[in-house]
Amino acid sequence: MDLRQLPALNAIKAFEAAARHESFSRAADELYVTHGAVSHQIRALEEELGVKLFARDGKRVRLTDVGRRYAAQVRTALISLAEATREIRAGDRDRRLVVSMLSSFAARWVTPRIGSFIEANPQWDLELLSTNALTDFARDDVDCAIRFGYGDYPGLHAELLLEEVFFPACSPTFNGGNLPKVPTDLANVPLLRSDDELWRPWFDAAGLTDWPEPKRGVLYQDSSNLLQAASDGQGVALTRRSLAMHEVAAGRLVRLFDIDGPSPWQYFFICTPQMLQTARVKAFRDWVFDEVGRFRQLFESACSESAKRARPDKTQGKRETQAEPNALHVRNPAAQAER
Repeated sequence: MDLRQLPALNAIKAFEAAARHESFSRAADELYVTHGAVSHQIRALEEELGVKLFARDGKRVRLTDVGRRYAAQVRTALISLAEATREIRAGDRDRRLVVSMLSSFAARWVTPRIGSFIEANPQWDLELLSTNALTDFARDDVDCAIRFGYGDYPGLHAELLLEEVFFPACSPTFNGGNLPKVPTDLANVPLLRSDDELWRPWFDAAGLTDWPEPKRGVLYQDSSNLLQAASDGQGVALTRRSLAMHEVAAGRLVRLFDIDGPSPWQYFFICTPQMLQTARVKAFRDWVFDEVGRFRQLFESACSESAKRARPDKTQGKRETQAEPNALHVRNPAAQAER
């Protein structure tokens, strides 16, 4: 094969990113170039290959059948190239395990537990990357990742790690210890908000179908800050099970009611099929799944203890009629955009 016939690497990288996102704009953001630069690279690649890789409909683009086949092959080749580069970039790379995950999950879930992995696996130097950016395994120096999403990760090994649910919680000293006893009591208290924890699905699960999303008060960008505000007695927070478990177990937060709100996102363990065969990724995978099993048992026990402090007679909430939420704390659900 004459390697001189290969297209320019920049054009290939632009095509792979645009194919993965089916968006020139998102590819440009990922590659830190302009939309025009991506469009130019792809047009040049199409002219060189003599085929249309994308069908264009105004500002929208979608892969053609040829483009889809080519994208799969290109991505495989780039992953192999990244692996080869990774192997020679540092002589001790095989001793380093790099794991990427959300900052909140790293701080609240992984960090309190990771000591047991380090103690059991001293042969590897663990590096935890706390980031909200999705991992590009063809470009980033990452072995595996834990992501909070829908589970749609084409070309990657993805396993459901932990199902997520939401529930309200507050400090046991909130409001002088006079905690909400039934869901309708939330109409009279501050509801803490964050970008990731939306109240609307939990309202529906609790039968408060006419309650809109809260719109007043501080908006926390980070879930850890939201939990801290709740622990400090600033109001009632809608919390993720994975992040609030330690506060509930320690008694810093009390779980209110016994109603779980659904989450459209779950935690997934992700890596390339090739990395799944390495000893260091296998070890981390086994460890994190074992920890999830222990977490479920501990959480059930913690919530049982918390319920003794906060849960009233179970039949009381069913007899309550729905109250109108306090306008100070809620907003029109039509204004809530999809995440």
